[in-house]
Amino acid sequence: MSNLIRVIALSLLALGMFIYPQEVLRSAGEGLTLWWRFVLPALLPFFVLSELLMASGFVHFLGVLLESFMRPVFRLPGKAAFVVAMGYTSGFPMGAVLTAKLRNNKEITREEGERLLAFTNNPSPGFMFGAVASGMLGEPTLGIVLAGSVYLSNLIVGFLFRFYKAAPKSLQSSSIPSFRRAWQEMNHAQNRESRSFGQILSDAVKQSTNTVLMVAGFMAIFSVILRLLNLWHVPLLLATLSHRIIRILEVPVLQAFFNGLFEMTLGCQEAIQALSTLNQQVAMLALIMGWGGLSVFAQIAGLISGTDLRFSSFLIARALHAVIALGLSQIFLSVAKVPTSSLPVRIVDPSTLFWNSWQISALVFLGCMSVLSILAIVRFRN
Repeated sequence: MSNLIRVIALSLLALGMFIYPQEVLRSAGEGLTLWWRFVLPALLPFFVLSELLMASGFVHFLGVLLESFMRPVFRLPGKAAFVVAMGYTSGFPMGAVLTAKLRNNKEITREEGERLLAFTNNPSPGFMFGAVASGMLGEPTLGIVLAGSVYLSNLIVGFLFRFYKAAPKSLQSSSIPSFRRAWQEMNHAQNRESRSFGQILSDAVKQSTNTVLMVAGFMAIFSVILRLLNLWHVPLLLATLSHRIIRILEVPVLQAFFNGLFEMTLGCQEAIQALSTLNQQVAMLALIMGWGGLSVFAQIAGLISGTDLRFSSFLIARALHAVIALGLSQIFLSVAKVPTSSLPVRIVDPSTLFWNSWQISALVFLGCMSVLSILAIVRFRN
């Protein structure tokens, strides 16, 4: 039955692409434009950087220093702190890439990998500040509310997942922070690396480029799929049926919600158009960005397919993340001095968004590493 459904779905997709070639071309171009403006600058430099840092033993260095914080708080090894920092820096699907790499290298257990995968995948800060807050809402300062809601809710999900299949022995850390031992671990990792720096750099660029191009392909094909679904009025049909049950929400709002379930960017755009007040817009945006969309789910599923990590835990984490992010966004917005009426949209220069995406990601990476290091030191002293 599953094979039959798959064949029917692919046949409908092929039929739609033949019937609407211009729509397919335009939607694929829009998906690639979004990838070029926001995903590429946010991912590629940090993909290369992560490969170089892992080859240099920096992950092992962090593993010793941050073990005393990551183990009792998240029931994860100290090496997972690197994945947390990079995942929050670059957005989807950096967390999945690094989690799969650690699992394939036997650096983490299966349960630890699923726990780590649950809270290290977010929209990139460049997307939240640049595309949504500045480009769609026309108010860059709202990026703080959106990013704060998404990031803090994901940390809450990570804390909740510490109870996910956790063995009693994982409650406490058996090691204390030691710069000397961290330095020795890094040297041991470097000695085990047989490649020259030129080969390491070449492999890092090659693997990073392949991964980023894979993300581009996912974004293009899901843009086409979502466009065909809208041409066939599938989200509208789902919204109309849902409105008969949930009459408090209008059909355009439900349609934006269903579009957001499929693809995050289009859902954000339609949510702003369908809702009239800023509180409602921010709530829907936080919900959609916490969820991520089927396009992101396909990327994550593809990246962990070579491991034994289960996708079900990631799906549960996305649902929790979406609900918690919605609630936090309303709390933050209630204390923020922002007018509750809808704001006029301002057109932002794409070139500035490109560089701002990279700069924001760099600042988030440095901030994450600094905060994790300070927390580890404070906890050790206590």
